[in-house]
Amino acid sequence: MTIIRLKYVHKFPGRNGKTRYYLRKPGHKQAKLPDPSSPDFYAEYLRLLNGDAPKIEVQKSKTIEGSLLDLIVQWKTSHKYKTIKQSTKQVYDRLLNRIAAMDCAQGAVKHMAPQNIRFIMRQYEEAGPTTANRILSILSMMLDYAIDIGWRDDNPAVGIKRLQIKSKGLHSWSDAEIEKYQSHWPTGTKQRLAFALLLYTGQRRSDVVRMRPDDVSSGSIKVTQQKTGAKLDIPIHPKLQAELNAWQDVGAGTFLATEYGKPFSVNGFYNNFSEWCQEAGLPKGCSPHGLRKAAARLLAEAGCTTHQIASITGHKTLSEVERYTRAVEQKRLAQEAMIKIE
Repeated sequence: MTIIRLKYVHKFPGRNGKTRYYLRKPGHKQAKLPDPSSPDFYAEYLRLLNGDAPKIEVQKSKTIEGSLLDLIVQWKTSHKYKTIKQSTKQVYDRLLNRIAAMDCAQGAVKHMAPQNIRFIMRQYEEAGPTTANRILSILSMMLDYAIDIGWRDDNPAVGIKRLQIKSKGLHSWSDAEIEKYQSHWPTGTKQRLAFALLLYTGQRRSDVVRMRPDDVSSGSIKVTQQKTGAKLDIPIHPKLQAELNAWQDVGAGTFLATEYGKPFSVNGFYNNFSEWCQEAGLPKGCSPHGLRKAAARLLAEAGCTTHQIASITGHKTLSEVERYTRAVEQKRLAQEAMIKIE
């Protein structure tokens, strides 16, 4: 079945179990859409897409001095904001645009209390605890800045508990899922090359889509991680080398290219990879990041130490890596224990 994705359309589970659909166009207020099964859906979608979605204008001339909206404008001129990576800025800006549209955005920053911050977080609970927690982080950064510029003496976001995330995290690919994908997509296809770059470098999709032939030297591939800035030199696994040998240059400059011969965007690659997994018959939840987790697991099973694994994955802290080594060690010790009672 062909999956058609409409630009800027997002869906969220409602409290009554019914899925809700919204158009979230950058620089515009979030607008609710009819259910896709409704005959009015596409007409409303096109109306909003073509300029009828209400715009959000975050302009200093329209703000109350000392308000939360004013703080948003001020913070966006700060050194801290300017040092944030562009991809992260885009996420922050989408969330800040929604805050700017709230009535509470005209309230004075000096009067903000923890309950005001919790109120803003509650407006995002429908989108999930991760989003609400991200809002808390953004507000905390802005309120630290408010202290720096003399608007406050304290940060009311400090001490607010983050919402509990019940999820166990993104699914890590099993050996069976790895084999199933490889069986469906043969060597020489970009689907197989994408898989190999993810699994045999252990990198995030934001780094994989930027990998270029010029990054390969002396049997290694050089990576500067977009998220952390870490510089890595990763030996090329023989199975990855086989895929690189079969790679056909289409002039994109990167190993992975769209059907139009252009480099993938990070989100565009994610959408395509999800479809490739679906076509291979894999369950929902098999994602690019799941292959990064699988890479760490395979390294742990091969007997690598936490530091050795981190030298490939680029993890800054060892706590995440230790999850994989502990799991492998538990399995080994359990097997040895059972042998002793035979």
